[in-house]
Amino acid sequence: MHELLGNEYVRIVFSTLAVYLFIVIALRLFGKKELAQLSVVDLVFILLISNSVQNAMVGPNSSLMGGLVAATTLFLANYALKNLQYRFPRFGKVVEGEATMLVYQGKIIDSHMRKARITEAELMEAVREHGVASVEDVDLAIMEVDGSISVLSNQYQKKTVKRRKIKSSRVDSME
Repeated sequence: MHELLGNEYVRIVFSTLAVYLFIVIALRLFGKKELAQLSVVDLVFILLISNSVQNAMVGPNSSLMGGLVAATTLFLANYALKNLQYRFPRFGKVVEGEATMLVYQGKIIDSHMRKARITEAELMEAVREHGVASVEDVDLAIMEVDGSISVLSNQYQKKTVKRRKIKSSRVDSME
């Protein structure tokens, strides 16, 4: 048993699992926004984090086999975590969080904006990216669990209703 635990590759597996869990928990604690809306500062942060934890995972072992053991451990840990999230939805909510409504029927929900750590300028950027001119035209804006912001506008609903009317009138005229 001591030989197994003393094995350098087993140490890499345990170190890699510890680092993986730490990063997942840290990203969860620091918010969804970090995932989907990467600025230059965020990108540099992610690159530096990956560099800083590399040695913690593989230690002095810079061999190909050490790197492959660490990478395989990461793939397996990620697979296991995703499988647990799928099998146990409550666990998934703890790990991923839940979607957060930011705008409802043209009104910004300030408490949800603070909770999601989204500024009004960031919200307006997302609204414009969806082709909507103002928040008043937004029926629903939601920060998804991946950090992206989905926007449904009143204009979208009007277009959908018009399309349905056009389709139904075409069907009527064909009969």
